[in-house]
Amino acid sequence: MSNERKGIMEFRGQDVTIVGDDIQVGEQAPEFTVMTKDWTWIEALASQQGKVRIIGSLPSLSTDVCDRETRRFNESAASLSREISIMMVSLDLPFTLNQWCAAAGIEQVTTLSDHFHAEFGEKYGVLIKELRIFRRAVFVIDTAGEAVYVEYTPALGDQPNYEAILEAAEKALITG
Repeated sequence: MSNERKGIMEFRGQDVTIVGDDIQVGEQAPEFTVMTKDWTWIEALASQQGKVRIIGSLPSLSTDVCDRETRRFNESAASLSREISIMMVSLDLPFTLNQWCAAAGIEQVTTLSDHFHAEFGEKYGVLIKELRIFRRAVFVIDTAGEAVYVEYTPALGDQPNYEAILEAAEKALITG
């Protein structure tokens, strides 16, 4: 059973339980199996082997903040090297991801669903037990699979530091 932690964040004034431990810079990023928007199971890190990976943890694409975040990363991806991959993971169902991406014109970012097992949620310390959604976080994983940047936002509605994330990804690409 994964570690369950309280006192990390609140939702509507109530303390919530975070399942799993936080990933730390310098750790090997754990592999996780999720579904693509077309219901195909993949090992997420292996699917982008040899690339620098930006992985965003989202509560739900149906929220304004997650919508803006994913659109922002999609726009940023156009100017990034093809050796940098951006994956956004939520507990949204694959058909929700597919419909949202089609409506939003998302083509540069891969959206992934962890709805079945919440494996990513537990391994990366983002699963909010009581709500069965993820807390917002972003991870940059280098080509060797090491976490080189980690950001857990203090509140669900907070945006991540896009500039720092993109800078970390570009630096990881250069340093190999």
